[in-house]
Amino acid sequence: MGSEDKVHLLAQFKSETGDMVGSPFDLPVDISVQGLQMICNALLQKEGDEVTPYTFFVNEKEVVNNLEFTLKEDKLDTEKVLEIIYQPQAVFRVRAVTRCTSSMPGHAEAVISALFSPDGRSLASGSGDTTVRFWDINTETPHHTCKSHKHWVLCVAWSPDGRKLASADKNGMICIWDPDTGKQIGKPLTGHKQWVTFLAWEPMHLNPNCRKVASSSKDGDIKIWDAILGNILITLSGHKLSVTCIRWGANGLIYSSSQDRTIKLWRPEDGILCRTLEGHAHWVNSLALSTDYVLRTGAFDPREASLVYTQVDEPLEVLQKKAQTRVDSILSLGPERLVSGSDDFTLFLWSPTQDKKPRARLTGHQQLVNDVKFSPDSRIIASASFDKSIKLWDGFTGKFLSSLRGHVQSVYQIAWSADSRLLVSGSADSTLKVWSLKTKKIELDLPGHADEIYAVDWSPDGQRVVSGGKDKVIKIWRH
Repeated sequence: MGSEDKVHLLAQFKSETGDMVGSPFDLPVDISVQGLQMICNALLQKEGDEVTPYTFFVNEKEVVNNLEFTLKEDKLDTEKVLEIIYQPQAVFRVRAVTRCTSSMPGHAEAVISALFSPDGRSLASGSGDTTVRFWDINTETPHHTCKSHKHWVLCVAWSPDGRKLASADKNGMICIWDPDTGKQIGKPLTGHKQWVTFLAWEPMHLNPNCRKVASSSKDGDIKIWDAILGNILITLSGHKLSVTCIRWGANGLIYSSSQDRTIKLWRPEDGILCRTLEGHAHWVNSLALSTDYVLRTGAFDPREASLVYTQVDEPLEVLQKKAQTRVDSILSLGPERLVSGSDDFTLFLWSPTQDKKPRARLTGHQQLVNDVKFSPDSRIIASASFDKSIKLWDGFTGKFLSSLRGHVQSVYQIAWSADSRLLVSGSADSTLKVWSLKTKKIELDLPGHADEIYAVDWSPDGQRVVSGGKDKVIKIWRH
């Protein structure tokens, strides 16, 4: 078949925000993804080190090998200009964790939470044995054991600058710790009448001092504290039942979900209730914001992660500017989005600052939704459920993309790799599983725990995964 017999069509590249790039041009229909990459980078005038990997979509379908293959189900109209939407992918790559490099005993009861610091260089865990532990992840040994709580430690949260850790227990007491010394900062924060369900720090781009932390409780209140002075700045009351989850958004608002089936937006400065989002038919369990990952990691950019750790001491203004730049990169795709998961088996996608009606209702799970997370680039939502599956949804439209099946019991928690290409899940079936977003299939099965896995996290520098659960052991997994 001569080249003159090849089918050609007019195509135009379009960014995901709707901007046209260049003018329509002639393309052979059998062009490969690599060919599209070259043309797109040339049109955007990116050369050498600036070359960005892209994913291409035509009629909402991803172009996997070549254009013809993607178009074969659709009737091709060679008269019309074909719009090819391009999405930039992470320039760096996180490798899947493949092996357990250490099992660290120490906790005397189940590990309830385990979290890496914003730069991925420290690790903290909270347990039913009433202690918080810091672990040295280079030598993979215990670092500090922090004793102050008198009841199970239910949740821990790192400040975005990585200098403080907040932990909260079943008595409603909150402690602030210094990760370097393992010593408590100030006095315990007391005031909640029942146990604390969630902790959220003020984002770094709003305040580089990282002094304010918010807590939600079974008593229906949300309290904002000064972590240094140890006093309550304001109490947000309005939920009728337990508050299950809170998020401190990039715009400064606090989002809270509750067993009263509502989600509320609060202004933390004066405690004004800005909006109530209704729609769920049962308890709302979890919330995720499209900005969660950049807010969690603050000034630390996973693209600049190095194998050898170097301590960076930069002035607060510089760190604040870095954090602001990273937040702006996500907000350039559109206003902050919120997704909520519920006991009614559904999720709702909201644009909470713009509309009190949901953008989409995400149905398909056959049991309650336990955890929901936006990918770091905010393009995909992953939800974990007691129906043993993880489902993937489009982060902008809420359209269902795929089900990840493999676990044989409830999936408790999920965590994304920093490049948004991999997902790790922990389950009641005592295994961790790593999933590839490219194939939408399981990449690796990681057995090793003796019982249910409650906590799982992927370090923001991409090096490690931590898991912990009922068998009291903290496991570190690496490539």
